[in-house]
Amino acid sequence: MSTLEVNEVFVGRPSVLGVKREVPVYSAIAKSRVEAVSLELDEINLAGDDQADRTVHGGADKAVYVYPAPHYATWSEQGFEVAAGDFGENLSVTGADEHDVRIGDIWAWGDALVQVSQPRTPCFKLAMKTGRKDVIPAMIDSGRSGWYLRVLRPGEVPTSGHLTLEERDPVNPTIAEVYVASFTNIAQLDDDRSAAYWALLDRVLAAPSLSRQYRDGLESAKRRREERNAG
Repeated sequence: MSTLEVNEVFVGRPSVLGVKREVPVYSAIAKSRVEAVSLELDEINLAGDDQADRTVHGGADKAVYVYPAPHYATWSEQGFEVAAGDFGENLSVTGADEHDVRIGDIWAWGDALVQVSQPRTPCFKLAMKTGRKDVIPAMIDSGRSGWYLRVLRPGEVPTSGHLTLEERDPVNPTIAEVYVASFTNIAQLDDDRSAAYWALLDRVLAAPSLSRQYRDGLESAKRRREERNAG
């Protein structure tokens, strides 16, 4: 796996997604397909894209959200009425999924260089967009999360063609492994599997390119689990 094929590119601006507790919910999860042959990518966003709340979405470590296109059919087979763009993704690709892509992978996309920084964690806005509250546990259980990219070098990027893998450290965890480290219920593990889990979590936390926000969340969860185990 040295290339990813670009299927479609999506961008969107914040708008009212729905109402929660009588308060409008703003989000840019509803995105439109880019018809131009290329567009500019800066350190934060693709041209025409934005986020409603960058404390939880977007920012330098989550400038581009990538989603494997083969997942759409799987979601549909499982009864979810979704299509390309419905997950708030910027980039729909084929050629690899969460089991192939690693934290820290550097890809050339047109003139830009981008780096894999973390998986996507689903939130209530995805449930509002799809009209299905169970989409959140379904994404967590399946690991069909997609992944985020940070921008190492801005530039003009094509809306077709390929991303080419430029650099990879095979020691770094895959996106799927990060999800296992994030969401495994360790109370259900026997001693051998528990030891393997803690080793995986340490390997994930050792990945230098894992985003700070995601790392902080994992470290906090690790401390809570260690305290519970000690008690």
